[in-house]
Amino acid sequence: MNAQARKLVIACGALAREFMAVKAANRWGEEINVTCLPAIWHNRPEKIAPGVRAKIRAARGKYERIFVLYGDCGSGGELDRVLEEEGIERIEGPHCYHFFSGAPLFDRLVEAEIGTFYLTDYLTRHFDRLIWKGLGLEKHPELKDAYFGNYRKLVYLAQTEDENLTTKARKAAERLGLEFERHFTGMGEFEKFMERGAHG
Repeated sequence: MNAQARKLVIACGALAREFMAVKAANRWGEEINVTCLPAIWHNRPEKIAPGVRAKIRAARGKYERIFVLYGDCGSGGELDRVLEEEGIERIEGPHCYHFFSGAPLFDRLVEAEIGTFYLTDYLTRHFDRLIWKGLGLEKHPELKDAYFGNYRKLVYLAQTEDENLTTKARKAAERLGLEFERHFTGMGEFEKFMERGAHG
């Protein structure tokens, strides 16, 4: 981490790879630092808001501006309450599916099939650890219907053109017994938010 950076992004660990890719592509160099919270906290969303607050307070006075790359992510509005109190801006949207795909596409996907399970590049890459093992399906596969019985489709929102990840996402759909659909989104609103932060 570069101590001389003027700006800090507090991000979900699931977005660290995308952050570094966008930073490199835009040649922001040492302008922006990033610090991440554990991606596994998506399974414990009550930890997100206090974790973000702790990161903000630890960074106060060290940076000109602080931004947050998190959706609500199941915090029930608690993250937005914390950010309002701290005077910090976050990317718009309830979750990363929304800001990668953009509101128009995501709204169309929800309208077409409300029973949809979504994967990003990160979730596809770590499907076994975060979803299959994380939800206990490795030891108790009989729980699959309890978790996914109301889903009909798996939609892979791809940030990159990667055949191996597409194959993994398709296999994940098969394991869950869901229809498969893929949409290439690129970085979507993620990159636009980062660009505003870099030049703001």
